[in-house]
Amino acid sequence: MNKTKGKILVVDDERSMREILEIFLKNEGYSVSVADNGEKAIEAVKKDIYNLIITDMKMPKVSGIDLLKNVKQIAPDTIVVVFTAFGTTKSAVEAMKLGAYDYIQKPFQMDDIRLVVKNALEKQKLRKDVSILKDQLASPSIENIIGESLPMRELFSVISKCASSNASVLIMGESGTGKELVAKAVHSMSQRKDNHFVAINCAAIPEGLLESELFGYMKGAFTGASSSKQGLFELANDGTLFLDEIGEMPMSLQAKLLRVIEDGTYRRVGGLSDITVDVRIIAATNKNLAERIEKGLFREDLYFRLNVLSLKIPPLRERQDDIQLLVNHFMKKYSGNGKQFSQNAMALLNNYQWKGNVRELENIIERVILLSDDDVIGQESLPEEIRAGSSVEKVAVPTGGVDIEKMMVDMERAYLLKALEKTNGVKTEAAKLLKLTFRSFRHKLKKYGIDKKIITD
Repeated sequence: MNKTKGKILVVDDERSMREILEIFLKNEGYSVSVADNGEKAIEAVKKDIYNLIITDMKMPKVSGIDLLKNVKQIAPDTIVVVFTAFGTTKSAVEAMKLGAYDYIQKPFQMDDIRLVVKNALEKQKLRKDVSILKDQLASPSIENIIGESLPMRELFSVISKCASSNASVLIMGESGTGKELVAKAVHSMSQRKDNHFVAINCAAIPEGLLESELFGYMKGAFTGASSSKQGLFELANDGTLFLDEIGEMPMSLQAKLLRVIEDGTYRRVGGLSDITVDVRIIAATNKNLAERIEKGLFREDLYFRLNVLSLKIPPLRERQDDIQLLVNHFMKKYSGNGKQFSQNAMALLNNYQWKGNVRELENIIERVILLSDDDVIGQESLPEEIRAGSSVEKVAVPTGGVDIEKMMVDMERAYLLKALEKTNGVKTEAAKLLKLTFRSFRHKLKKYGIDKKIITD
């Protein structure tokens, strides 16, 4: 059966008018029903869903205005277009005030009908799309994903579809695009939302430890295993396990992961009995897994098991309409509402390619706010590669050369001093600003001989 362009109800007490419109609109590809009075139309709206109602204004018993009022109560999303006789626009204006989309004067041309119907249904679709987007953006599960561009609207739609399923999901995207945020959104909108979301970065843990982290171990399984320990699969039971950088998982563990996905069972390291779990797997990668399969670094059968549903996160350079939103978000996060970028600085941010994606943008904004004392941050405060309007690879080396080590030392020392100044000498807070451990921060202070009266709490 061919899909129709929309479902329309034509309401008119004149038989010839109903028949003409029914034939014309069906030929245009619409599904059409008819009613010869307002009472029948109200009953039809109670029983079925229509995209559009076209009604005459002047009908016995239930007028077009009365029908409009009823439709707005029964089916507020249905669009209503009214017919009005030539020279009687007063009633049409009243209908518009009550929520009619448009009116058509009799006598009319078929082109008038074609255009009004097309525009009305397009408006309805746009209204629905915006409503869905607002609901998604307002959801606690997705509020941290910033974006209103077309690629992000498409992403939100796919997230919603993935959330309604229990199948494995593979998230693909470059570093810094927000793969874990997307995974959390899928979990939080799913039926598992009241259970644990457990995340692990497969690339950040040595191969020897990754198995015991995922599957747990029994007492005495290896040197130092003085007691048994649950693995992340057990912690995520009835919930979601997020495997970030799945492409880096050693081949030796891929077979064990495949078994869990296929039959929901595994054994702890050193264990003799099977453990059964119900866990949804969401995996993420910034690698081309097809290439890794060809090189023998990733199992093809595991790839197919993980890639039941897939999500591709667009890089920031492909959704530059969102940069202003992201800048506003991070400016508020790191400076309240106290600072903003000048127009020239903002233009540079919009034109930069952001190979590090949202993470790179956030890091630069945090650093610029830290180092700038101005309420309006100008382009001179931005890093050189952004002011040059190019990526790091395109930065030119001066003819006379550059002492890169001295330059990096000077820059690091400047950040340390500025962080201490911003935090009134509180070392623990300064270390947090620079994303350093307290021990590493103290070491750097000693290294650069920074002698300041600083609080040590």
